[in-house]
Amino acid sequence: MFQAQTMNQHLAWIVVCLASLGSLNRGWCDEPAKPAATVAEIAKQAKPAVVVITYEGGEGRGGGLGTGFIISADGLIATNFHVIDHSRPLSVHTVEGQSLQVLEIHALDKQADLAILRVSAKDLPMLELADAAQVEVGSPIVALGNPLGLKHSVVAGVISAFREVEGVQRQQIAMPVEPGNSGGPVLNMHGKVVGIVSLKSLAAENIAFAIPADKLKALLEKPDPISIDQWVKTNLVSAAEWTPLFGAVWRQRGGKILAEEMGEGFGGRALCLSTVEPPPLPFELAVSVKLDDESGAAGLAFHADGGNLHYGFYPTNGKLRLSRFDGPDVFQWKVLEEKTSEHYRPGEWNNLKARIEKGKLLCYVNDQLVIESTDDKLKAGKAGLAKFRQTKAQFQRFEIAASVPARRASAEISTKVAQQVERLPRLNAMTPDALLPLAETPAESVRQLREKAREQRRRAGELERLAGDVRLAEITAQLAALVDPQREKVDLLRAALTIARLDDEDLEAEAYIRQVDRMAAEIRGKLPKNEAATAAEKLAALNQFLFKDQHYRGSKANYYSRANSHLGRVIDDREGIPITLSVLYMELGSRLGLKIEGVGLPSHFVVRHLPQQGSPQLIDVYGGGLPITRDEADQIVRQNTGEALTSEQEKPTNEKQILLRMLHNLLSIAEHPPRGEQNEKGPDQESMLRYLEAMLAIDPELIRERGLRAVLRYETGREAAAIADLDWFLEKKPAGLDLEQIRELQERFRQGKKQ
Repeated sequence: MFQAQTMNQHLAWIVVCLASLGSLNRGWCDEPAKPAATVAEIAKQAKPAVVVITYEGGEGRGGGLGTGFIISADGLIATNFHVIDHSRPLSVHTVEGQSLQVLEIHALDKQADLAILRVSAKDLPMLELADAAQVEVGSPIVALGNPLGLKHSVVAGVISAFREVEGVQRQQIAMPVEPGNSGGPVLNMHGKVVGIVSLKSLAAENIAFAIPADKLKALLEKPDPISIDQWVKTNLVSAAEWTPLFGAVWRQRGGKILAEEMGEGFGGRALCLSTVEPPPLPFELAVSVKLDDESGAAGLAFHADGGNLHYGFYPTNGKLRLSRFDGPDVFQWKVLEEKTSEHYRPGEWNNLKARIEKGKLLCYVNDQLVIESTDDKLKAGKAGLAKFRQTKAQFQRFEIAASVPARRASAEISTKVAQQVERLPRLNAMTPDALLPLAETPAESVRQLREKAREQRRRAGELERLAGDVRLAEITAQLAALVDPQREKVDLLRAALTIARLDDEDLEAEAYIRQVDRMAAEIRGKLPKNEAATAAEKLAALNQFLFKDQHYRGSKANYYSRANSHLGRVIDDREGIPITLSVLYMELGSRLGLKIEGVGLPSHFVVRHLPQQGSPQLIDVYGGGLPITRDEADQIVRQNTGEALTSEQEKPTNEKQILLRMLHNLLSIAEHPPRGEQNEKGPDQESMLRYLEAMLAIDPELIRERGLRAVLRYETGREAAAIADLDWFLEKKPAGLDLEQIRELQERFRQGKKQ
C-alpha cells in the first residue's frame, strides 16, 4: 500500500511539473496564463461536486455502483448510460453523505454512453465543462471516482491519444481505472471537466477511455426527460403476463425476455412465472433460451407454488438437468437427472420443452428427448422461467398448451434440405438461383448450413489437435529414449531442452547444446594455463562468468512465467527459476570437470558441489551462486513449508526426478495460469495434457499422473485414449486403488462417448 501511494504521489508530482512546463512553453502572451493547480487542490475543489450512484441488488447487495458529477446548481448530474442502465431505483449520495432524490432521467445518449439525471436539490456545488480546444494529447489530467467501491478516490494521468472506440470518438487516458470509476469527471489542471470516464482497456493496465466533454454539452441542448418512476418500469416484463419472484431483473425487448442480475434465492435463484394457468394434464411448455455463459443455468420452471417449490429443466455447464426444488436452500434441492446431449448447442439458441403427464416428466432439447422421470412429488402449479447464479439469459417464444408443436422441420424436409446443402457450389460460384430451393424452407436451411459450418470448425480443431498429438508423440518418444534405463547416463541438458519443445515447436536443441559447450569453453579459457585449475578456481570462474559477466539471475517479477521453466528461454533471457538455473549450472560444471548434483529442497531447488577433497557445499544458484549452510537451507525450507529440513530432503535428486519436477512446475502453471496468461476458460487443458504425456514417458508407473491424464484425455475429446488409460489400471491393479471405481469411471466415459 505504501509503495502504491508513493508511486501515485510521484506520478502526480510529474503531472504537475509537466503542467507548469506546458504553460511556460506557450511563448509570449497578451495576458499571463492562469497558474495550474496541484492535484491535491483540484481534488479538494472538485470532490463536493462528485457523487456516488448506486442501485440495489438482491439480498441487500449493492447491485451496481458508479460515479457522477454535478453540472448545474439546480440539480443536473452527468454520468454514463451504462451506470444507470438497470430497471432499479437509483440512489445518489454526495461526498458528505447527503442523499439526493432522483426525479428524472433528463437526457440520454446510449451510443455515446452518456446520461444526465435531475435530482431534487438547489444551490449545489458544480463542475464547469471545458472547451474542446483546451484538450490536447499530453495534457495532464485528474480523475475522481469510486473504483471497486473505494469511494471518492483520486488518480492523476495524461491524455495519451484520441481514438474511435465502438463508433464514438474518445480520449485515451493513461491512468488506472476500475469498475466504479465509470461516469466520473476527467479534469484538467484548472479543475474543468474535459471528459467523462467510460471504458477500461481490456488490452492493458493503466489505459482507459473517456468521452469528450463537448459530447455532454451537446446532450444538454436536447433534453428528453423521463420520470424516474417511468424509467424503473422501462422494458420490465408486463405484470399482466408475468410474475417475477426472488428479485433479479426481467426485461422484455423485441419479443425477448432478458434476465439479469442474481436473484435473492439461494444460489442466485430467480423465477418469472407466467400468469397463464397451465391446462389439465397432460400439457407441454416450451421456450428458447440462450446463455451468456455456459457455466450458468437458466430454463423452464413448472409446478411452481409461487414460493420455493417447483421443478426446473435447464442447461448448465453444457449439460441438461432436471431438478426438484423443495425449499429455500441447496439441501432441499434434488437433481433428478443430468445428461449431456449432442443436440444441445452451447452458446446458441436452444429450444427446451417439458411434457408433463400423470406420473411422468419428459424433457426435450431441440425436439429430442433427453430426460424421462417418474418423479411426481409436486402435482400442480404455475409455469414459467428460471435462472440461477449470475447468469444473463435470453428467452423467447415461451408457450404453454396441451401440445406445443415441434419447432424442427419434419424428417422428410430435413433430408431434402440436407441433399440441397450437399449440392451447393463454393461461394465464389454461387448464384442467386442456386439459393432459391433453400429459401423455400429458410429456417431449416439456415439451421443445417450453420450446423455444417460448426461441424467443419470442430473437425478443423480436431485436425489441429491431431497434428499436435503427432508432434507430441515424437517428443515423448525422445524423452523415453533419453531416460531409458539401458543408457549409461541421462543426458540432462538434451532432455531439459526436449521438455521445452513441448511448448516451442521451433526450438532447436542442438543449437543450445552447442551454445552451452561454447560457454564452458569460454570459462575454461579464463582458467590458469600453466597448471591444472583447482575445483575452487573452476567454481569461482563459473560463478564469475554466469552471474557477473553474463548477468544470469533469478526471476522475481515473472517467477511463474512458463518461459522460466523452458531451458532454452532461460539461456536466452538469462533469467530463470531455481531448477532451470541449477540445470544450466550443473551442465556447465560437468563440462569443467566439477561434480555438482541437484538437491530438491521443497519449493526451492539448489545444488551441491562435491569436491575431491573437503566437505560438500550447498549452492543457491537462484541466489547468484552463493554458498549456503545447512542451517540456511533449513531456513529456506521453513519459510516455504513451515517445517524443518529433513535428511530425506537433503538427498541428491537424480536426472529423472529433476525432469519430472520441471514438468510438475509447468503442469501447475497450466492448471493455475498466472495473471496475464489467464482466460475465461480456466486451466489450459491441452498444455496440462502435454506435460502429463511427457511425465508418463519418463516414468510410466506414475499413478496419480496417469489418472489425471485419463480425465484430461476424456475432457478434451480423446475418449478412446482415456479408456485405454483406465485399462492400464485394471491390468496393473496398483495397490490401494479402488478398481470398482475405475470400472464405473470407464463406463461413464463409454456412455459419454455414445452420447
